Amino acid sequence: MILIKNGKIITMEGKNYERGSILIKAGKIIDVKEEIPVPEGAEVIDANGMIVMPGIIDAHCHLGLIEDSIGFEGTDVNETVEPITPQLRAIDGINPFDVNFKEAYEAGVTTVMTGPGSANVIGGQFAVIKTYGKRIDDMILKSPAAIKVAFGENPKRVYNSKGKSPKTRMATAALLRETLTKAKTYLEKKERAQGSLDKIPDTDLKLEALIPVLKKQIPLKAHVHRADDVFTAIRIAKEFDVNITLDHVTEGHLIVEELKEENIPLIVGPSFGSRSKIELKEKSFKTVGALSNAGIKLAIMTDHPVIPLKHITMCAAYAVKYGMKKEEALKAITINAAEIIGVSDRVGSIKANKDADIVIFNGDPLNLMTEVKCVLIDGRIVYKSEKK
Repeated sequence: MILIKNGKIITMEGKNYERGSILIKAGKIIDVKEEIPVPEGAEVIDANGMIVMPGIIDAHCHLGLIEDSIGFEGTDVNETVEPITPQLRAIDGINPFDVNFKEAYEAGVTTVMTGPGSANVIGGQFAVIKTYGKRIDDMILKSPAAIKVAFGENPKRVYNSKGKSPKTRMATAALLRETLTKAKTYLEKKERAQGSLDKIPDTDLKLEALIPVLKKQIPLKAHVHRADDVFTAIRIAKEFDVNITLDHVTEGHLIVEELKEENIPLIVGPSFGSRSKIELKEKSFKTVGALSNAGIKLAIMTDHPVIPLKHITMCAAYAVKYGMKKEEALKAITINAAEIIGVSDRVGSIKANKDADIVIFNGDPLNLMTEVKCVLIDGRIVYKSEKK
């Protein structure tokens, strides 16, 4: 049992505490209030003068699939042999011993959504995981959590170099439609068979992977930068009546009203770094503020390793500098991210019965000079600063 006391608690649940306490037992938050008596035998963390908030969440990255300082041997993010690979599972390629996991949780990042890259039209299955652990099976919050699909430059560039389709945006959309149509037919045949082995179609792992999407159990996770690609993704999602998140949305500030009308969750970024290709020419931290200030729910992402996970608070700080409200920026890396990726019942805020994923800062979380003093994941202290 652990008691955190005397800290300024930002709960992300609407009620904060200037000087409050959090009681933790068996990996869960038991209670949050101004004053909680110290239970017998409890470990006490005195957060006097510090800020306590939920563990930070990155809603789109490739943690564990592109390992640090290795190159090809540690790169397992894109299977660039064929453009349709929904059967690939992120959890089969993630290496929890990559140093970036340690750097992430030491920076207060406790949960991430990680998965395949954007080389393929359909890249595979994303997973939501905790950042602390040795065995991926013990770190999973949700898997599969989404199916990655990609529009725009990346698929056409990769497959043009191989002399095969897709070489155009039209072909990318057509391949996605074709595959979803096959999956829909496959599902209908399975349902009509009603378990009869004589009637049930032969198992197709590619199509099996898309059944949770067709049943709206998980969304498509769409890599989209340019405005026209955003609208193509929305068009296809509507055609097949499936849920979708729009990830990157670099030109989102050009279509604010349209995105507000669509009311689709957005995962925006990485807004930091160079404009390395033509579809990033509009990249700016102003995009996040413009979308958020219009009342659109969004999360801020690093796209790690594009921006290292440990810098996600810096990304949120820049968003505030360029017009986003500070409270919304903090939501974008906690509760909004949790809701968008489908795990807000477990993480994203400090509330009774949720996982005890908690970060203690010695100052403003969005100040570059602020240090992380303590991090808990599932009620376990995984990092404690030795600095006084």
